[in-house]
Amino acid sequence: MVPVFLEAEGIGALGINLPGLVAQLINFGILLVLFSWLFRRFLFPMMDERKKRIEEGLQASDEAKSRLTETETEVAAEMSRARQEAQGIITQAQQASSRIQDEAREASRADSEQMIERARQEIQLERDAAISDLRREFADLTITAAERVIRRSLDRKAHGEIIEEVLAEAPTGDSGGSSRN
Repeated sequence: MVPVFLEAEGIGALGINLPGLVAQLINFGILLVLFSWLFRRFLFPMMDERKKRIEEGLQASDEAKSRLTETETEVAAEMSRARQEAQGIITQAQQASSRIQDEAREASRADSEQMIERARQEIQLERDAAISDLRREFADLTITAAERVIRRSLDRKAHGEIIEEVLAEAPTGDSGGSSRN
């Protein structure tokens, strides 16, 4: 027994032409095989290529993100090292500045001590020269007084007069000769 929908009369009653339906099914099968071959031959490789490029782009993006993270880490580490180096340089500069200031103070102190010592030496030399001059003058006065004493008799009155005479003739100075008058 043949099912009812396959009977010629049953199919014809539905308005379906069996030879036309078979021809359309064969045409659909041929088109399906042809399109399947075309898709496999041209469209699938293009889609695979596009999928591959997208995957490569995603991988490149992931690598770029990874490199960016690494670079940010490296930059942060480099900035930290740079800050530490800058702090070290600042510390060294401050130490050098302090050392230079200390050296300048010490040099200034040494210079002032040298100047004071030179002034003391000059004062000592001038004092020694003044004492020497005073001794020479005193010796000259003594010699002059002795010469006059020898020329006159050696009595006390004559001796006092000679001393007064020598002192009067002597050049006046700051040696205190005016306080005896």
